[in-house]
Amino acid sequence: MRRGFLVGAAAVACVSATPAMALPSGFKAKADALLAQSYAADGPGASVVISEGGKVVYQGQRGLADIASKRPITAATVFRIGSITKQFSAAAVLQLAAEGNLKLSDPLSRYLPNYPNAAAITVQQLLNHTSGVQSYTSIPGWMVEANTNKAYTTEQLIAEFKDQPAPSKPGEAWNYNNSGYVLVGALIEAVTGNRWSDQIVMQIAKPLGLATLRDGVEEASIADMATGYTKGETGLILANKIHMSVPAAAGALVAKAGDLAIWGNALHHGKIIPAPYYAQMIAPTKLPGGQVEQYGFGIAPEPFRGTSAIGHGGGIFGFASDSLYVPSNDLFIAILTNSDSAEISQGMVMRKLAAIAMGKPFAVLPTVAYTTNEVEPYLGVYKFDGGVRTVSIVDGTLSVKRDEGRVSEVFSAGTKRFHYGASDLSWFEMRRDAAGKPVMAFHRDGDDAVTLGIWAGPVPLEAAAFAVSAAVLTSYAGTYSTPIGKAKVVVEGATITLQLAGQPSFPLRAVGPADFTVAAVGAKVRFVSIAGKVTALEILQGGQTLPGTRD
Repeated sequence: MRRGFLVGAAAVACVSATPAMALPSGFKAKADALLAQSYAADGPGASVVISEGGKVVYQGQRGLADIASKRPITAATVFRIGSITKQFSAAAVLQLAAEGNLKLSDPLSRYLPNYPNAAAITVQQLLNHTSGVQSYTSIPGWMVEANTNKAYTTEQLIAEFKDQPAPSKPGEAWNYNNSGYVLVGALIEAVTGNRWSDQIVMQIAKPLGLATLRDGVEEASIADMATGYTKGETGLILANKIHMSVPAAAGALVAKAGDLAIWGNALHHGKIIPAPYYAQMIAPTKLPGGQVEQYGFGIAPEPFRGTSAIGHGGGIFGFASDSLYVPSNDLFIAILTNSDSAEISQGMVMRKLAAIAMGKPFAVLPTVAYTTNEVEPYLGVYKFDGGVRTVSIVDGTLSVKRDEGRVSEVFSAGTKRFHYGASDLSWFEMRRDAAGKPVMAFHRDGDDAVTLGIWAGPVPLEAAAFAVSAAVLTSYAGTYSTPIGKAKVVVEGATITLQLAGQPSFPLRAVGPADFTVAAVGAKVRFVSIAGKVTALEILQGGQTLPGTRD
């Protein structure tokens, strides 16, 4: 249940959209070809829908809904939609607010009086991820099958996180928070007396005719339900088990792609909530210190191909999804997939399709050979507003590191242009300013807009690795069980590597007796010992902690 893991009152149109335009000539052939390039015919795949002006103009499918039976993905195939669920949960709350049943400024204590510190948390803070509540999916050691593969009532699920220390005070900081949306579900139940998903079905799905949108706890009875897959050590395997009461109002809904197109058209054209509430739903979140987070209520504004867009993705065991609405073209697109570990992200496939549909396709950059002499003049640290990127040659490979995060290989496209390969839309061009200093002109996510990074100095010398004895290194070797599969630690001489199921093996660099960095992915690894015996490891990346218990 990530982010990049969810009819009441009368309303007027909420988005000013230009009249829909016909898709560019040859679009279907291009879209079909892109799906074929991105997904194998005999493996997990995708279902895509595109609408313009509320009319479906393209549907495409690729791959198998179930590999064992060779059942293909069709337009009727149902998928877990993960955190796209949050849009529906937020809309249900906004409907209740529009009907006068609650206020966004209300304290949570008005509806859940027994929840800790509920008097300091508002309904709006639950919706925009500023409640300060501990997200249960980030509790070290919690996302293991012993916890995820069993049923919970809303109260039982809340009990799993309600007494956890709060990462921040309510309203103080933004942190993507699945617990917040579990509480949104509890709020809906407290106000209406209905299960949160039943309220969504009654107030949204049935009026709109969304035949497949429902709570994932019912998925065993759905004939067209896709099977979810992940990467194992030797290839594709069935995804980790999860009872769909676990994602709750944060990510438990299932649907076919076509129903999401109906939903997107209704939401963005004033058929779900009144215009003032819709405006709040899609607006960025402003924090007390002046920081602005590009996230509203279960949905997020973003720039796209020179215009504004609104979207949200979802990820849950075995499935990944994404959706985007472009007001200027009145275009909606959704993609649903039945693998949580595809080689190419569903979001990138979706954005490529949307760009082609808009007549603004992303540049296709070639990969050409280059010499060290060609790139050496541009090596160094480049300072951007809000961060730095370091261009260097690592083990003979041209690479870019963002801040202190992951190191990514880059490829030359010629004419001083560089890109990150087939799995990333971003690219950059090396220039020189009036003084002759190198400048990095960065095109984030392939956008035409340029962000400039100014050369700030040469590549810093790397400090020597911490010396860890051979005996200590050897004690870390073994297999560890994590919520996303096995993690294998291998020690050969003075070299220690880590490999997660379905991923390459990465070298670890010691920065302390039990602490290591994984430069290639911008992560850290910490080994945990009790009474001198190594019992676990923790993989820290992007503010999240992935625990692993030693087998």
